[in-house]
Amino acid sequence: MIPKLNDTMIRNSSSHQSFERGQHYYRQQSVRDLIQRSNAISASVEGSEVEPYRIKICFDSGGITSATCTCLYHFEGWCKHIVATLLACLHHPEQLEQRSSLADLLKPLTREQLQTIVEMIAQSRPDWIDEIEAQVVLLTSSKSLPISPRRTAIDPKPIEQQVKRIINQFSGQWNDTPAIAEIRNLVQKADSFTVQGDGSNALIILGAIARAYVQNWMNLDGSSGESGLFFDELNDAITEAILSAELSKSDRAHWQSELEKWRSQIDDYGVESFAMSLTALAQGWEYRPLQEVLQGEITELGAWEDEAPDFADDLALIRLKILERQGRSQEYLYLAEAEGQTDRYLQMLAKMGRTEEAISEAQQQISTPAEALALARTLRELGDFDRAIQIAKQGLSLDGNRKYELAVWTSDLAEGVDRALALEARLIAFKLMPSLSDYLKIQELSGEQWITFRQELLSVLRLSTHEPYVKARTAIFLEEGLLDDAISAVDQVSSYWSEVIHPVMDAAISHRPEWVIENAVRRAESIMNDGKAQYYYFAVRWLRQVRAAYLQLGRAEDWKCYRAALLQTHTRKRKLIGLLQARDLA
Repeated sequence: MIPKLNDTMIRNSSSHQSFERGQHYYRQQSVRDLIQRSNAISASVEGSEVEPYRIKICFDSGGITSATCTCLYHFEGWCKHIVATLLACLHHPEQLEQRSSLADLLKPLTREQLQTIVEMIAQSRPDWIDEIEAQVVLLTSSKSLPISPRRTAIDPKPIEQQVKRIINQFSGQWNDTPAIAEIRNLVQKADSFTVQGDGSNALIILGAIARAYVQNWMNLDGSSGESGLFFDELNDAITEAILSAELSKSDRAHWQSELEKWRSQIDDYGVESFAMSLTALAQGWEYRPLQEVLQGEITELGAWEDEAPDFADDLALIRLKILERQGRSQEYLYLAEAEGQTDRYLQMLAKMGRTEEAISEAQQQISTPAEALALARTLRELGDFDRAIQIAKQGLSLDGNRKYELAVWTSDLAEGVDRALALEARLIAFKLMPSLSDYLKIQELSGEQWITFRQELLSVLRLSTHEPYVKARTAIFLEEGLLDDAISAVDQVSSYWSEVIHPVMDAAISHRPEWVIENAVRRAESIMNDGKAQYYYFAVRWLRQVRAAYLQLGRAEDWKCYRAALLQTHTRKRKLIGLLQARDLA
């Protein structure tokens, strides 16, 4: 059974909508084929498609390590199918069919029997042969032999047309995100060619995408900024394809011309990109400073002849990804060290089985919580929980990026083995970024000490004036029934936080109706007086609460007088007048 699995954990790891829908699927008994093999659970969930969705959940003694589903959900937390599966595991563990792990199944077989099984699977699934070959190469060679690329080049024209169709389809919409998502799927197809060593065809696909996108991207609504930022994703993918391809002199000249043209075209719109791709094209793997680093000759300049460009870290990460894919571990270590990629360097040491060396180096080199988190996660994946916790504790003593994430991760991992550390880490997380879920987790972990911790946490919230935390502050105050604190938290914040303020007003109507009237009137009149018709709906939402508060006070006539005054004052604002005359404001 999955350690630490409970309703609260599932709820906190999914959005409200996903949890509610997952509950519905669970209650409808849509979860089928629940199978556990060692530390992995698989299931199928019947949904809106003909074929059921396939779920896989992996865990260790610290809890869930990964949860995936074949559906297209890529938003906040787990999808509804994963939620349904976990609820089934939690409330009906007897439905989990226990089966032997793959390792146990294969252990008694001879080499000949294993070979027969692999050949039989390959006959029924020809698409698996390339993957089997790739894995054999990786396991038997320190340097991966190149996988034979396609003998025929991909035709780029249909891909260009598809990108144009996508942009045209979404050109009339206010949001460019759906268009980028569909084009991103095409980039991922190119990435699959890159991973298989066919950088040439990956470049053909990416070139087709880039040509069409550069010519047409301004037809998208760019209000989200994603359409401009997408060039960075293209730049990364093209760079990796270039460094994974065997390019002739004429190939290089062709791609240099293309990249320079695209760079010039988007520069007219104030977008800078493709500098990294051009550098990768010029350097390849033959660049002298890079070659020296790969042979272990490391200087202060790293893999650069002169001062490194702004994109040096991004280029180093792409090169490291390729080296790891090719099994070139020692060269990976040299490049990671030269380019200051401490977290990647330590992770590779651990993956190579040099754990003691990784720990020793970490004690000297780790300088940020992000680096500690990266190594701790790798150690956990390798099953070394003690050292994972050791590195996590070291990271929690540092300041820097991702400390909150490290604190929550450490708390989750330590909960079953070191409750004191789990509590300490969760307190750190709460003080960095307060949330109701962390508040409730501290309550659970602290036990009899909760009264002391409760006062401490509430004091932290009362002293906090950072507006982005207003949602957490009000949620916790309302959870604790501290209405005056909740009112104080939202009283002067901007109406941007309306979805946080409204629940406080709902709670305050029966106890502090005068405050509701004063606060809601101020917000509503600000909108109405500005005369921006697109925001009148929000003003009416505030006025509904003004009306409710007047009625709570038994002052219905005062509300009618106020409403009549508004109708008189804004008589020329037809849209607003129509809203004010609605039945629920009468």
